[in-house]
Amino acid sequence: MNYDVIVIGSGPGGYVAAIRASQLGLKTAVVERESLGGICLNWGCIPTKALLKSAQVFEYINHAAEYGIKTAAAEADFAAVIKRSRGVADGMSKGVQFLMKKNKIDVIMGTGKAKPGNKVEVKAADGTQKEYTATSIILATGGRSRELPNLKQDGKKIIGYRQAMVLPEQPKSMVVVGSGAIGVEFAYFYATLGTKVTVVEFMENIVPVEDEDISKQLLRSFKKAGIEVMTSSSVESVDTSGTGCKVQVKTASGMQTLECDIVLSAAGVVANIENIGLEETGIKTEKGKVVVDEFYNTNVKGYYAIGDIVSGQALAHVASAEGIICVEKIAGHKPEPLDYNNIPGCTYCSPEIASVGYTEKAAKAAGYELKIGKFPFSASGKASAAGAKDGFVKVIYDAKYGELLGAHMIGANVTEMIAEIVVARKLETTGHEMLKSVHPHPTMSEAIMEATADAYGEVIHL
Repeated sequence: MNYDVIVIGSGPGGYVAAIRASQLGLKTAVVERESLGGICLNWGCIPTKALLKSAQVFEYINHAAEYGIKTAAAEADFAAVIKRSRGVADGMSKGVQFLMKKNKIDVIMGTGKAKPGNKVEVKAADGTQKEYTATSIILATGGRSRELPNLKQDGKKIIGYRQAMVLPEQPKSMVVVGSGAIGVEFAYFYATLGTKVTVVEFMENIVPVEDEDISKQLLRSFKKAGIEVMTSSSVESVDTSGTGCKVQVKTASGMQTLECDIVLSAAGVVANIENIGLEETGIKTEKGKVVVDEFYNTNVKGYYAIGDIVSGQALAHVASAEGIICVEKIAGHKPEPLDYNNIPGCTYCSPEIASVGYTEKAAKAAGYELKIGKFPFSASGKASAAGAKDGFVKVIYDAKYGELLGAHMIGANVTEMIAEIVVARKLETTGHEMLKSVHPHPTMSEAIMEATADAYGEVIHL
C-alpha cells in the first residue's frame, strides 16, 4: 500500500501530524506499537493529571473546615484513585481512535522501522512483517524514562513514572530522585495521600529550569506540606536486598542513608531513537537526538522527525506544533517556524507552576536592562476567597522598549493563566499595553496586570 505520509508513533506529535496531513488531502497512515495517543494520553500528561485531581480533592476535603464545611474524616482509596486515572486515559485513547476514523487515517498496529527507499517496515505483535511505502515518512517515536547508571529500574522497588501510576498499593515512604515536572508532580500526589516523601535534587534548586524565585516558593510550599527536599545532593546507590530500600545520598555535608519502600527515578526522559531505522537510512543524530532543520527535514530527503526525538522542549504541545508545521510544509504551504522561546511550560503539582520566555537570570545574561514586577496572591481578593494565597506572578520587561521578555507564575490555576502571556508575546505586546488592558475583578489573572503595574511603579494593591 502506498501513502503520501506515514507517521511512526501516535503520541501528541504523531497523531496530530497525521490528522493535519489528512485535512490537507494527503493519504495518511499511523504506525503504533502500543496504544493510540502514545505516552502522553496513556502514561503521561492525561493520567497524571487525573491522579493529581484526586489528590487535590482529598486535600480540599481535609481542609473543608477552613471553608466552613463539616465533614467526616476522609480516607483515600488508593486502588480507586488509580482505577479512575486509568479510566480517564482509556477514554482519551478511544477519542484518538475516533479521530483516526473520522479523518480516514489508516492505523497500522505494530513496531515501525524506517527503511531506505521511502519504505516503512512494520512488525506486528505476532511477529509477522509487512512493508509500506510513502512519499514522506515522519518519525515521532517519543521518549521514555531516563535510567541513571547507578539507579537501575527493576519496576518494583526502583520505578519510573509508568510504574508510579499503577502501583498495586500505596507506599508508606518514597524517595523521588529528580525535581523536574515529573518528580514534583508525583511528590505532591503521594505526599497528599499520606506517603512520606523525600525529594533528592542534584542541582542547587528544585524545578531547576524555572526562575529562581519560583524554585524558592515551591520549596517553601513543599516544606509546609511535609515534603522533605534535599538539594545539591545525588543518589549514589540503592540497596534493595531487604524488605525496602536503603538509599545512599551524597550531600554537601557528607553521605546520608534514607530508608523507604519505593524509589521513583524522575531524572528526565531520553529519546526513543533505537531500532527505528536511523542507521539503515543514514539519518544523522547528535547528542541522542535526530538532527532536523526548522521544518523537521532530516538530512535524508523524504524523512522527517518531530517531538521528543529532536532538540527542543520535550513537551506534548511542542510535539503537536512541530507535527502541524512539518506536514503543512510537506503539503506545500508556507508555515512559520516554531519560536522555541515562546513555549509555555506547566507543572501541575500544588501550587501549580507556569512560565514562558526568559528567566530573570537568562534575561540579564542576554544583556537586557530589566523592569521586573511581582504580585503575590496573598494580595489577591480571588485567591483569598478561594483559600489559595500561596504564590505570585512575576513579569519581566525590557526597560528600553517595553518588550515582554518572560513571565513566571506559581499558585492555584496558573497553568490556565500562562496562555495570556504566550499570546501577548506573540503579538509583541508592550508593558504599557498589558497595563492598560483592563482585567476582570476578582480573578487570579488580574495578578498579571498588577505585576506589570508593579514593574512600572504604578501598582495599586500592594
